[in-house]
Amino acid sequence: MKKKYIIGTRTSDLALWQANFIKDELSQKFPEFTFELHHIKTKGDKILDVALSKIGDKGLFTKELESALLAGDIDIAVHSLKDLQTDIPAGLRLAAVTKRHSVEDVLIARKKGNTISNLKEGAVVATGSLRRRSQLARLRPDIRIEELRGNVPTRINKFKESDWDAIILARAGVERLQLQEEISSIISLDELLPAVGQGALGIEIRGNDNNTFSLVSKLDDPDTNTAVTAERAFLKSLEGGCQVPIGAYCFKTDNGFILDGFVGSIDGTYTFRKRRRGSGKKPVELGHKLASDMIEAGAGEVLAEIYGKRSEI
Repeated sequence: MKKKYIIGTRTSDLALWQANFIKDELSQKFPEFTFELHHIKTKGDKILDVALSKIGDKGLFTKELESALLAGDIDIAVHSLKDLQTDIPAGLRLAAVTKRHSVEDVLIARKKGNTISNLKEGAVVATGSLRRRSQLARLRPDIRIEELRGNVPTRINKFKESDWDAIILARAGVERLQLQEEISSIISLDELLPAVGQGALGIEIRGNDNNTFSLVSKLDDPDTNTAVTAERAFLKSLEGGCQVPIGAYCFKTDNGFILDGFVGSIDGTYTFRKRRRGSGKKPVELGHKLASDMIEAGAGEVLAEIYGKRSEI
């Protein structure tokens, strides 16, 4: 009998796509084993009528998967890396980061070709992300922003049934679900920086499970891993998450890696965006240094105010 490995996944369409992608990759590389999906609902999947920023984001989409890992109910947890908190629980490890999909956000509007800049004066745009809210308010302070939760198809359906002018989603999720015909325009990175880890999948396992590590580590993309390690170090240094408008994107160049970061107030009144170049051998240091640059520029005061307000909720 073939040895079986259990892959834990959330139940949304996108999560199932991601888990099946990992399952297929492992099955092709290791036909001597079988891989089976185990569906798990997380807190973030169950609470859909409250803004993410008001729920609290510590393991919102990951805690139940991690508990199942620690209990031995599953062997592998597949996450959208942007959902995975920067502090991995004791007894677990991030064993692999897959090659990244396109990282941009996309605008889904009433007609093809609509962009952020040509939306009508006072347009209504929906998003569940404070990161997007802050950057959008900086670009177009006239726009009214509505709250949007749910999985990708649900958000698109809500938009179609609403009187909103547009919604913003991650390009990776829309394209992975073959919904690219819904995209009006791809938002440039100059306009909106993505969430930390956006477009990459993180594979989490038990820390002492060397057999599983020997399998899933074969799916790791070193350049993506280096880039998201720098982004996650930047986020961790700023103590950020879903409750704070922080974006980052790290990419490889001929002379190392460049980390591009954003911090802003929720209403977009105060925004900070900086870049720093660093070695691919020291991605954590790169993230910490860019965070220090932000603090020195004044972002610390904005973050302190946001953290203070969040603690009052």
